[in-house]
Amino acid sequence: MKKLNVLVVAMGLMTSASALAQDTLRYGIESQYPPFESRNASGELEGFDIEMGEAVCQAAKVKCQWVESSFDALIPALSAKKFDAINSSMNITEARARSVAFTKPIYRIPSMLVGKLDSGLTDATAEGLKGKSIGVLQGSIQETYAKQHWEPKGVTVTSYQDQNQVYTDMVAGRLDGTLVMSAAGQAGFLNSPQGKGFGFIGKAVDDDTILGTGIGFGLRKDDTQLKAKLDEAITQIQNDGTITKLAAKFFPSIDVSVNN
Repeated sequence: MKKLNVLVVAMGLMTSASALAQDTLRYGIESQYPPFESRNASGELEGFDIEMGEAVCQAAKVKCQWVESSFDALIPALSAKKFDAINSSMNITEARARSVAFTKPIYRIPSMLVGKLDSGLTDATAEGLKGKSIGVLQGSIQETYAKQHWEPKGVTVTSYQDQNQVYTDMVAGRLDGTLVMSAAGQAGFLNSPQGKGFGFIGKAVDDDTILGTGIGFGLRKDDTQLKAKLDEAITQIQNDGTITKLAAKFFPSIDVSVNN
């Protein structure tokens, strides 16, 4: 029996060591959310999360691979071991932490309402939006916030699998606005030709329980050694200024710092 126990422990250590020593890190992403992750005209992945992910891989001395999924399917796909880490602007929240583990927070982006500037909308509150139609990304914290804070008070909240579909319906007049991470709303819509006449409405919404404490990589709960390895790499690229430089490149007017 003692020999069997020793063998079991040894096999467990070998499995953990093998997982930690893997030379490839597979990221799960939703690739239609600029400026965080999207495909350019050549079909290549680009964006803040892509370059940040590459920097983490370099610091951890592993190669990157990218696996695409819809945002709301990322956590089930992680659990099914289709990839090793979610790297798709996923905020760390209490609700998600019941299903997955997270690395330390890497950066933080406020959530804001985007709408037509001449529509009469003045603030991002249930009172100011009563009777209006707001689009949100399915599976996002913005969806949770809008459905909890706004929908019960007379705001119509519609969920979409693709944020770009939200923008299309806004331009067509089928929606009055969208609640979105400010950097995504700015770079993915307001800076584009179709965003003409639109802008941010009111101040950033606030609810740490729903909106989280920052954005990190989602991991399986038993991947403790991978978490330690990635936390170390994240600390390195935070301390050497990589995160600050990437933020200045992709969304220069937004403070992405977190309190770790």
